[in-house]
Amino acid sequence: MKLVVEVVDANDLMPKDGEGSASSFVEVDFDNQLSRTKTVPKNLNPIWNQKLVFNFDETKNHHPAIEISVYNERRPIPGRNFLGRVRIPCSNIVKKGEEAYQRLQLERKWLFSSVKGEIGLKIYLSSESRPKSPPKPLEAPLSSPPEAQISSPPPPPDTAPISENTNINSNTLSAIPKAEAPVIETPKAVTAVPVKENYTFSAVNNSSSSVAAAKSSGAAPAKSPKKKIKELVEERVGPAQHIYKHQALQQPGISIEKRPQGVPFTMHQVNPQGQAHQAGHQDDFNLKDTNPQLGERWPNGGAYGGRGWMNGERYTTTYDLVEQMFYLYVRVVKAKDLPPSVITGSCDPYVEVKLGNYKGKTRHFEKRMNPEWNQVFAFSKERVQSSVLEVFVKDKEMVGRDDYLGRVVFDLNEIPTRVPPDSPLAPQWYRLEERRGQGKVRGEIMVAVWMGTQADEAFSEAWHSDAAAAYGEGVFNTRSKVYVSPKLWYLRVNVIEAQDVLPNDRNRFPEVFVKAQVGSQVLKTNISATRTTNPLWNEDLVFVAAEPFEDQLLITVEDRLHPTKDELLGSISLPLDIFDKRLDHRPVHSRWFNLEKYGFGILDADRRKELKFSSRIHLRVCLEGGYHVLDESTMYISDQRPTARQLWKQPVGILEVGILSAQGLLPMKMRDGGRGSTDAYCVAKYGQKWVRTRTILDTFNPKWNEQYTWEVYDPCTVITLGVFDNCHLGGGEKPNGGGAARDSRIGKVRIRLSTLEAHRIYTHSYPLLVLQPHGVKKMGELQLAVRFTTLSLAHLVYIYGHPLLPKMHYLHPFTVNQVDSLRHQAMNIVALRLGRAEPPLRKEVVEYMLDRDSHMWSMRRSKANFFRIMSLLSGLFSATRWFGDVCNWKNPMTSVLVHILFLILIWYPELILPTLFLYMFLIGLWNYRFRPRHPPHMDTKASWAEAVNPDELDEEFDTFPASRPNDIVRMRYDRLRTVAGRIQTVVGDIATQGERIQSLLSWRDPRATSLFVLFCFCAAVVLYVTPFRAVALLAGLYYLRHPRFRSKLPSVPSNFFRRLPARTDSLL
Repeated sequence: MKLVVEVVDANDLMPKDGEGSASSFVEVDFDNQLSRTKTVPKNLNPIWNQKLVFNFDETKNHHPAIEISVYNERRPIPGRNFLGRVRIPCSNIVKKGEEAYQRLQLERKWLFSSVKGEIGLKIYLSSESRPKSPPKPLEAPLSSPPEAQISSPPPPPDTAPISENTNINSNTLSAIPKAEAPVIETPKAVTAVPVKENYTFSAVNNSSSSVAAAKSSGAAPAKSPKKKIKELVEERVGPAQHIYKHQALQQPGISIEKRPQGVPFTMHQVNPQGQAHQAGHQDDFNLKDTNPQLGERWPNGGAYGGRGWMNGERYTTTYDLVEQMFYLYVRVVKAKDLPPSVITGSCDPYVEVKLGNYKGKTRHFEKRMNPEWNQVFAFSKERVQSSVLEVFVKDKEMVGRDDYLGRVVFDLNEIPTRVPPDSPLAPQWYRLEERRGQGKVRGEIMVAVWMGTQADEAFSEAWHSDAAAAYGEGVFNTRSKVYVSPKLWYLRVNVIEAQDVLPNDRNRFPEVFVKAQVGSQVLKTNISATRTTNPLWNEDLVFVAAEPFEDQLLITVEDRLHPTKDELLGSISLPLDIFDKRLDHRPVHSRWFNLEKYGFGILDADRRKELKFSSRIHLRVCLEGGYHVLDESTMYISDQRPTARQLWKQPVGILEVGILSAQGLLPMKMRDGGRGSTDAYCVAKYGQKWVRTRTILDTFNPKWNEQYTWEVYDPCTVITLGVFDNCHLGGGEKPNGGGAARDSRIGKVRIRLSTLEAHRIYTHSYPLLVLQPHGVKKMGELQLAVRFTTLSLAHLVYIYGHPLLPKMHYLHPFTVNQVDSLRHQAMNIVALRLGRAEPPLRKEVVEYMLDRDSHMWSMRRSKANFFRIMSLLSGLFSATRWFGDVCNWKNPMTSVLVHILFLILIWYPELILPTLFLYMFLIGLWNYRFRPRHPPHMDTKASWAEAVNPDELDEEFDTFPASRPNDIVRMRYDRLRTVAGRIQTVVGDIATQGERIQSLLSWRDPRATSLFVLFCFCAAVVLYVTPFRAVALLAGLYYLRHPRFRSKLPSVPSNFFRRLPARTDSLL
């Protein structure tokens, strides 16, 4: 059932554009469904004649009221003004054929709203999918002509033609003349799936004038342009698979021609100056609202066939952020008393579970009559193609077919349902029967069969029918897992001094330095300034270590013979667990360690007694527990707790994320048959907890419906989610790039928790955008449900006043180079440890989630950061221009008001600060109406990814050091020199102004300094005898003086300042 709201017209609206008019549009909100009409410019009596269609659930007993609001669209600054609203209860809605045109008075939304006027509506219920007859399918046989026409009855003669619109940001034509209407050319690649639902055509505006509304049926048809209107976007829903905008754009273009039948359609306004491609993609890059059916429901009494343990519906909150997915679980525990083989006298048994076309097998045991498997199989209810479940027991044969030992058959209508937190279903013994079910055979098998959901404990470890194509080690790579990052410590090695360091050449003083190594991390001290046998350094070397401590600290003392050769004088290897763990800034005790002379190792154990003395080194080593080890960028940090658990605070909230599905993914690899395929899984990272969903094989629209929970210790953190293609399934998949198998990145989403409202569920579809060497590309959409629950509001407010990082980062901070190096080492350790898990979270996945290459040079990022700064300064520039207009009396009324405000503040200076804070308070209240309703997402415009030069992208994807040809590297170097030259000029200008300020009192220019000193003395005398209010009043009135009293020449202070000397004449 569809609810149709026909917005006809309005009259006598309130003018809101400052010119006595309004550009109005209507927005209708019904049951979390939002839709709007086109905008009618500069008209207080607009006519829309537009139908807005909503889904109407007849099964509900109560429906919310229909809220219809009228707004004025502000331009050029985006925004809108409220013009009025009406609320219509659903009890007053009639069915189609009984509707009537009605005028309703617009009401206020707030107490002080200025509202007047009326709106004309028709509201009714329609049983059709669309108010008009549906169009014919777009597909056509190959022998048919290339133009497939879409027929539509003409509008009634007594009413204006009406167009339909469900897209919020679209411009809708009222009609197309009957003489010529669109004809659609459909390519083969798009007509593979028959169309069952609505179409939305986005076309390019070929002229700035809009198409006039069709007149009465007797009017002559207007001429339309002969030029074709190229279609950019088509949304269509088929019975098998959705085709999304970014997927259709990969196919040949679809054009719209004119035909002699009037049919309304929807057009998106596109910039005619060559920006059609960019505008067509903009909707794809935006965040989209979704309305999934979240929560657990158990219809039909909870059982597969309607017979179970529960009656009615049961709602639980264990998995309330995902859609319910039913699975048939089969747990094969063990078997006993199996018959031996006639030939070998033993049995190599395994179990095969068959449901329709899906088969799952357990591992086989050699020569075991009573095997134990304890394996679980999960079959998706959506793919069940049979009414019986068969469990076969077979004997593995090396040659020929496996022997049949027996089977057990289950009727799916009799399978019970288990709902967590109920205890697991107890397995039972079943006698094996013959293949045809005519009798029992020797042997029994213990099996448990039940119907459950993804909330079942056996879900993560089960063999899934979705991954039936994987085999061998690939089966383990398809399972969902939760990972924990290793506990990272900073290891601080303070090298103080050494004693009795004797070089091999006794005729020279040694140039000694210390080299420390932990795993693959190597750091060196400087060469000792004192060239003696007792060198002194007192330098800190900082490493990253992970629990459990597998590496040792290797200290070597070396002598620099010449720049290319070092001589080893002594070394020592120390385990990391012998060092103290420090929680604050108090120093730990230092220790002396004897160095082992080079050459007296294991092979020379007897010669150690000949050594009368040994060199020794003085060290202060500790494991820093008061720092947070940074393994990700501070811009997207997800955890700020120190390493030592004793310093952790209580959590302030709970983050719950439901990873629902992905839609419209692009093919990432080729199968053996040459067809494109994607085996997608999702990874989420927050704090030390990583989660990985199961892999859904060979689908572009995977559904995971898995929910995970994190404790939140700071709301100013970011959760990162990435979607990847699994290339380790043991099959014949071939990555598009060739080479070694690596899990391909599909896209990434970041959500900052501080932008989320507490206790609210956000259900959105996030675009998966990836920057590639040829430009930004949408790889699909990721549907999520996110909820942030706060535990204590007082604790949350308390957190906002505390430092972002632990206090040790401020008491003993690291240098910028140290932070970058330590972050790189921490990232390598995390990737190495997670890659050793089962299934492994591979290095390329971890590096992509942790933004490994975020510090690399990129012209695109530099431009993006520059325009971010300009965007911040634009407000200051606007205020400066406004104040200049006030001083120049461009608007006399504004200038007079500023003068009055200035006089009030001069007379009552104690009102300056209260007025300033009150002004910011009112601005904050005003902006609350326009607060963001959705979490932020990847912005291609802010990232400067839409208009980037191809060569700049190629430079960004180049390796370090560069691997491109010399002429290209030389060209890029010259370009970088040009940019650096401009920056150099700006920095030089800033330095010049600062040096001129310094020269005021430096007597570099004796005459200028004399004048300035004399002026300062006179100003001091005048200000001593003159009240401050009088001085401020005179200065302000002088600065705000009328242009008649101004000169176009620069002022005296400006001329004096520009004549001051700088050090530019001293530079080479």
